[in-house]
Amino acid sequence: MMQAPRRTRFSGPQLSRLLARLADVDAPESGESLSGRLSQWLGWTDAIALSAALNPQPWEAPLRAQPAVGAEERACAHVRASLAAAITGDRSTESRRPGPGRAPVPPAPAAVDFAACRQHYLFLQQTMEREIAGLRHRLRTALAARAPGMNGLAQVDAVMERVLGAREQTLLAGVPVLLEAHFGRLRQAGEATPAEASPAARPDPWLRAFQSDMQAVLLAELDLRFQPIDALLAALRGN
Repeated sequence: MMQAPRRTRFSGPQLSRLLARLADVDAPESGESLSGRLSQWLGWTDAIALSAALNPQPWEAPLRAQPAVGAEERACAHVRASLAAAITGDRSTESRRPGPGRAPVPPAPAAVDFAACRQHYLFLQQTMEREIAGLRHRLRTALAARAPGMNGLAQVDAVMERVLGAREQTLLAGVPVLLEAHFGRLRQAGEATPAEASPAARPDPWLRAFQSDMQAVLLAELDLRFQPIDALLAALRGN
């Protein structure tokens, strides 16, 4: 008897592994090195800016008073908790309350319509992008104030954010497309299965499964977007 080929074990980021599982596709490891991939994304002007950041001038400003790292850690923890609460719909979380000028996060849609789910996902993506960009700028400012050598690291991060930001947005914009296909498969399977006896207001099992999957994808995307924040915090701590 022929055996089905075993699926390749993928060890990429949690978001990539989760999307590969939901799409039921193989996601083989890329044989290309990180430096090789970056060389395809960097234009010549980007390469010049990155080279300048990696080779700081010897006449940089002397050491200044070092800001407290604890304040930056608390700010990052607050933003992360707020974003996680917006994703999970935890209205009891104090940090979920919108600040001045911020629109409240709408609840996750319960209707059997992916258009509403897409709108909700895009809103949360935009919220993550805005909040994390502000944090990243704040951490670079704090890093540059710690010591002359740290200013170069802050400049490198600024260049990488500008260069890779558009690429990141393009790739993450494809996540709702994958979720829509997953939504369709679950809905088709759910409609082919006899409905269980439950209150009319309670979502169908397939819809509850999709909502759980979408929440898991959003949390994985939050972890991915926070990687530069975690790296900047580690640099501030001197790790």
